[in-house]
Amino acid sequence: MDYQAHETAIIDAGASIGKGSRIWHWVHISAGAVIGEACSFGQNVFVGNQVRIGNNVKVQNNVSVYDNVTLEDDVFCGPSMVFTNVYNPRSAISRKDEYRNTLVKKGATLGANCTIICGTTIGEYAFVAAGAVINRDVAPYALMAGVPARQIGWMSEYGERLDLPTEGKAETICPHTQNRYILIGNRLEQKQA
Repeated sequence: MDYQAHETAIIDAGASIGKGSRIWHWVHISAGAVIGEACSFGQNVFVGNQVRIGNNVKVQNNVSVYDNVTLEDDVFCGPSMVFTNVYNPRSAISRKDEYRNTLVKKGATLGANCTIICGTTIGEYAFVAAGAVINRDVAPYALMAGVPARQIGWMSEYGERLDLPTEGKAETICPHTQNRYILIGNRLEQKQA
């Protein structure tokens, strides 16, 4: 076993867990889950069967990563944030054949207590504020807040808010990395220093 798991964790036979991952108290990882290297799962996390998780992903306490969710490398899931996989659930109606895929791309941050409605894609290095509700796709580097969430700015790969309008033509430099960010319309691109 190339990963660490607390004695209270339940890891179903068949789960694939990468080297150096850490699994804390009362975590349940289902048999079909595929998890990369150097991941961390806080207390009371659930990972479903049809879940793919990249490398260096941090899933904080009380998060359920349900079927049909994919987390790419370096994703951060804040405490008690929520994924869904059925758009219109009813207790009396089985809709397991209606699961919608959710994709969280490389480097994105999902803040504490935010909710990600199924069927959405969160772009690279996007930042979803605590308590926000995402009900549509999120652009790379976008800073999203509110219920329902709307874009209020842009974030650098380093995780700092950039001094840019939400759309138009502008550019700025990240003070930490010196990387340049160029805004054209409603798309932001990063250029290495």
